[in-house]
Amino acid sequence: MNKTVLITGASRGIGKSIALYLAPLGYNLVLHYNSNKAAAEQVLQEIEKLGGHGRILSFDVSNREETETILTNDINEHGAYYGVICNAGINSDTPFPAMSGETWDKVLHTNLDGLYNVLHPIVMPMISARNGGRIIAMSSISGVMGNRGQVNYAASKAGIIGAVKSLAIELAKRNITVNAIAPGVIETDMTADLPIEEIQKMIPMRRMGKPSEIASLVAYLLSDDAAYITRQVISVNGGMI
Repeated sequence: MNKTVLITGASRGIGKSIALYLAPLGYNLVLHYNSNKAAAEQVLQEIEKLGGHGRILSFDVSNREETETILTNDINEHGAYYGVICNAGINSDTPFPAMSGETWDKVLHTNLDGLYNVLHPIVMPMISARNGGRIIAMSSISGVMGNRGQVNYAASKAGIIGAVKSLAIELAKRNITVNAIAPGVIETDMTADLPIEEIQKMIPMRRMGKPSEIASLVAYLLSDDAAYITRQVISVNGGMI
C-alpha cells in the first residue's frame, strides 16, 4: 500500500489511537501536533514498533498561513495525501452569558476555521492525483444535539457537519469521500475531569466509549470497502441519540 494519511491532533487522545490503529495497515502516516513534540515523537516510535512508518508535522491549525505553508511544502516534497483525518480540536466550556468573545473565537478558530485551513491546501492536490481519497472530520455529539455550557464547541462541531455534507457533494465525482464522525463521551484526557458517574446515567450502554472504537471506524472509512459511503455523519455514542 502506498497511501499517505494525515492525522491532525495525533499526539494524544483519539488522534493517537487512530494513528496506532492504522500503523499495521500499511499507510504512510503523517502525524500532526501543535505544541507537544515529545508526545508526537513517542507516538511515532510506537507506530514503528507496530511495523508502521510515518513522519511528523507541527503547526497551529488555527493559523491559516502557517498551516498552508507547511502542508503545501510537505505535499510538494512527498506527494498528495490519500486520506485526511481532521481530528485536532479544543473545548473551553462555560455558560453562554459568561462566555467571552475570546473564548468563543478560540474554539471556533481552532475547530471550524481549522477544518478549512487544513483541507484547503490539500484538496486540489488530491483531485490532481486522480487516485480518489478519503476525508474524515471529527464532529461531536454536541454538534448534533447541543450541550449545556458548550455553545461555542457545539457551534463549531455543527459547522463541521455542514461543511462535510457540502464538500462531499463537490468531491463525489472525484471518488473522494467526505464523512464526519460524531463521538459521544470517549475516554480521553479531554473527558478525564467530567463527573463520569452522572454522565454514564445518560448513556444507555452505561459506559464511556473507547478511543479504539472511533479508530476502528476511521480505518473502515479509509478502506476500499467504504468507497460508496460519503456525506454521512456517523454517531458513536452508546445510544445517547
